[in-house]
Amino acid sequence: MEYIQAAEKAILHTYNRFPVVFERGEGVYLYDTDGQKYLDFGAGIAVSSLGYSNEEYKEAMKAQFDKLIHTSNLYYSENTAPAAEKLLELSGMERVFFTNSGTEAIEGALKAARKYAYGKESGRYKFIALEHSFHGRSFGALSVTGTESYRTPFEPLVPGVSFGKMNDLESVKALIDDETCGIILEPIQGEGGIFPSQKEFLAGVRALCDAHDLVLIYDEIQCGMGRTGSYFAWQQYDVKPDILVMAKAIGNGFPVGAFGLSEKLATNSLAPGDHGTTYGGNPLALQAVQTVATIFQKSDILTHVKEVGSYLEQSLKALMAQKPIIKEVRGVGLMQGVELKEAPGAYIQKAFEKKLLLIGAGSNTIRFVPPLVIEKEHVDQMIQILKETL
Repeated sequence: MEYIQAAEKAILHTYNRFPVVFERGEGVYLYDTDGQKYLDFGAGIAVSSLGYSNEEYKEAMKAQFDKLIHTSNLYYSENTAPAAEKLLELSGMERVFFTNSGTEAIEGALKAARKYAYGKESGRYKFIALEHSFHGRSFGALSVTGTESYRTPFEPLVPGVSFGKMNDLESVKALIDDETCGIILEPIQGEGGIFPSQKEFLAGVRALCDAHDLVLIYDEIQCGMGRTGSYFAWQQYDVKPDILVMAKAIGNGFPVGAFGLSEKLATNSLAPGDHGTTYGGNPLALQAVQTVATIFQKSDILTHVKEVGSYLEQSLKALMAQKPIIKEVRGVGLMQGVELKEAPGAYIQKAFEKKLLLIGAGSNTIRFVPPLVIEKEHVDQMIQILKETL
């Protein structure tokens, strides 16, 4: 308790933390300072893609730490091209800008869309986002986040943002006017409650953007980098964005984000002096990205995610048949949600007491975003604890 009391005295209270101090991790387990083992189905909020203490990742990061950590973006590092090329190969985009976080990447994406419109002297500046979306906590990212309670205390925010409905193309179409410059959405909403897009919806939004020369931005901070069984969710839908925002799993816990652009956007938006970052794309962060991408490819992580993700979904649906409190199971791959008929907080707390780490999403949903290296035996362990909890 002394650790917790000291922390609560020193840090700004913006999180209601669980009463535990974690000391180390191994595979898909975390260990607290008393040596107790917790099965982790949250992965640091969909971040720890390789789990904990992956030897290849650790050795690569240690070697880079010994060589070089930071030089700024005034210079190249030996990791610049390899990391960028790897991420572009996996994401299907043409150019990339590295940031320190997903929220910063969203900010850059919004600026790129605005600059594209500015370059055409169109006077366009408005964005369309979706209800129940989540894009971050900074002013620009918060402005396009579709949960009113998050926005209200900080208004006025960035002007010109309106909100359509997920999988309701007409609701989006109705919001387009002569001042609209872009549409931003999550192909699979995470924080909002695990809601996948329909392919017809994404194709329809893409067509609207093409018809009106709007910039289509996908936020794949949570659903990207292998979590759904493809490197990025858009690849399953085969509906490509103009800008793709990435973070979380691309660094396996090291703080790094990025946004990828089509060549059209890269050529006609941000130019020298328009955007920057002191720490973004530092050699250590780029080593993390490069190493994660290499391990993913070598281990054929996508096949594993499809197999275990299907098993997780089937197991959750089997549990739903036994537990009337479960209203719906939905998701893709290792990004699943169980919607309950009441708020999940008490159940997440009970699971924690049984040494299972779960996180919520939306108002009534338990979110399952474990490390991508999870095995079926871990799913079975989780289901047994969840069954007892519910």
